[in-house]
Amino acid sequence: MKDSDDAARPEVLPERPQSPRPNYVTPAGLQRLRLQAADLAARLRSIGPAADPHELALLRRDLRWVEGRLQRAILVDPAVQALDRVRFGMTVDVRHEDRSTEALTIVGEDEAEPGTGRISWSSPLAEALLDAEPGDEVVWQRPAGKTRLEIMGVRRA
Repeated sequence: MKDSDDAARPEVLPERPQSPRPNYVTPAGLQRLRLQAADLAARLRSIGPAADPHELALLRRDLRWVEGRLQRAILVDPAVQALDRVRFGMTVDVRHEDRSTEALTIVGEDEAEPGTGRISWSSPLAEALLDAEPGDEVVWQRPAGKTRLEIMGVRRA
């Protein structure tokens, strides 16, 4: 049986885990984290005293997580990097074994959207691509087996 006083007590939620890897971010990724933190803080300020304790606990936890990501953020600006090889924040044009081509942008963990070609720098695909030069062939170890990719070019995102 639930005690009626439990409704007023703030809920204790487990923290959202932070990645153990460095939090490299592009300028756009850093801005996105700042906007997330501002949005969560504004929502907390506007929620009022009659707020649902569960919603309040979720907002506070999410704000702590975003603030932690911001504190650990390491800004890497691709605009100041040479285009001689694949680096963080850059877009790499690749050719697959079936001759199809694809543009992949290497971004921070929080910025990754694989469906749109934005891959995390810590993913196996990005690890295969990083430091490769145009004309190089790299091997990407996938769960389904190895595949080769040819680096067609490197450009700023």
